[in-house]
Amino acid sequence: MIMTNIDKISLSFSPKSLSLTLALCVGLTACGGSGDEVVEPKPDEKVYPAYTDIKASGGDTTTFDASQSGHGFSTPAPNLTDADLEHHLEGDLSFETAFTTAPNSEHPELDGLGPVFNNADCNSCHQRDGRNSTPIVPAGKTRIKLGSEAGLFLRISKAADEVCSVGTAANDYCAPIPVPNFGGQLFHRGVLKARPDWEENLFGGQADVYLSFETKEVTYPDGSVTVLKKPLFAVENPYDAPGETVNSANVTSDLLQDDVLMGWRNGMPVFGLGLLEAIPEADILALVDADDANGDTISGRANFVFDAVKAQAGDTNPVSLGRFGWKANTPSVRVQSLGALRGDIGITNPLFPDESIAGTALHDSYLTRTGFVDTGSDENGAPEASAEFSDSVVFYAETLAVPARRNVESPDVREGARLFEQLNCTGCHKASFVTQSSGNIGGAPMSDALKGQTIYPFTDMLLHDMGEELADGRPDFLADGNEWRTRPLWGIGLTQTVNPQAGFLHDGRAATVEEAILWHGGEAQKSRDEFMALTLDERKQVIAFLMSL
Repeated sequence: MIMTNIDKISLSFSPKSLSLTLALCVGLTACGGSGDEVVEPKPDEKVYPAYTDIKASGGDTTTFDASQSGHGFSTPAPNLTDADLEHHLEGDLSFETAFTTAPNSEHPELDGLGPVFNNADCNSCHQRDGRNSTPIVPAGKTRIKLGSEAGLFLRISKAADEVCSVGTAANDYCAPIPVPNFGGQLFHRGVLKARPDWEENLFGGQADVYLSFETKEVTYPDGSVTVLKKPLFAVENPYDAPGETVNSANVTSDLLQDDVLMGWRNGMPVFGLGLLEAIPEADILALVDADDANGDTISGRANFVFDAVKAQAGDTNPVSLGRFGWKANTPSVRVQSLGALRGDIGITNPLFPDESIAGTALHDSYLTRTGFVDTGSDENGAPEASAEFSDSVVFYAETLAVPARRNVESPDVREGARLFEQLNCTGCHKASFVTQSSGNIGGAPMSDALKGQTIYPFTDMLLHDMGEELADGRPDFLADGNEWRTRPLWGIGLTQTVNPQAGFLHDGRAATVEEAILWHGGEAQKSRDEFMALTLDERKQVIAFLMSL
């Protein structure tokens, strides 16, 4: 499952994002420009950002056939060569593959699921290449148990004794500390006999996860009221202490200890990812303002993370700029995609050849219980997914088309663009970049379709403190518990056309773009407050602009 990174959109207006996202930037240059130049207005003349009239958000990779389509995120980039298109379509089939328990003698290419996992295919977390459905608690119930329909999951880790600020081999490059006998991700599903008590917990995973919601009201200065909901989780019945909860008289499970940190993660859209990886690193780092030197209350930071591609190539310092995931905790589409294939689904592959729970008590007992028929490799020691399969999945995610903007001529959309700039939403949601004209991405030559493209993703690719209400308190490499990467806004207006039940933000809590804005705090607090102070018509114009993206 390509967790491709909203790691959310949980319309993740990063703190800066929303801050800038809601502030009206007086005038950017002509359509082909970066969107950062300033045009001197005439007295009493409204000045609109240069991106106001832009339609081709992905440059030549833009598709203009996605409007109101349930498959609006699933189109190959139109500028692919015939050979690249064939490779992309092979990846499409791989992305849709549903895996089965090993051994599967009739279809050995499909086996290897689990033994514990979150979903059996990529599409379940990235429905139609967009976001997953937000689970619904049925009327009359207070919570639901996550099962096969859930596209969100929990990241887990142990609290560190001190803040890790410089990654080295000695401190595992500031990576999250795995929970003993569990790892870094909680798998709520399992194959038959995954657990020692499998007869009482058929197809159970490492533990049961329950979802509930709490609500609160937000009142605008004009008296309008919006109800916001926040997802809560309860983890119970861990495999190492069946039936136990955090409220048990004697908590013995490694998973339920007080120093275990947990945070929801929602599946993200997977289009346009190759373009984001092709943004020159120097252009992203030029936006870093960790100490808020310019005094705009926005202080974007870069995350530097362990890079499995570099490590496999023998690099002595396998660290790269984090670009993907909710906390920018993965460096490339390849690491993101194949990490999710091994993690979310349990399919080993050339980049991640070992099972995600290898070495845990659960895995050791599972192998013994099942006669070592599902070891994560075939009789020749090869991983469950071939290099060809893995490469095709990665290329598919790198080369999906970006949907074109819609309704750009609408007066409300144009006014919304002006207000978006005025509110300084572009402080985090930077309008545009130009991709590199040569080089590799994910350790391999990038497609010519991605080179030299002027794109409008509306993200600075940096971390921002989004405030306590969005915080999960869980560090990830250099990102702290309050920080989130600025989610790209392109395609956000088609989110619920592609999947009507999709939500926004890292845990899907926001049912609408407006709700996502109202959750912004921290660096984005000023922009959010200024958004709330707008008239109802002006707020609708900001939303109209966002829905045009």
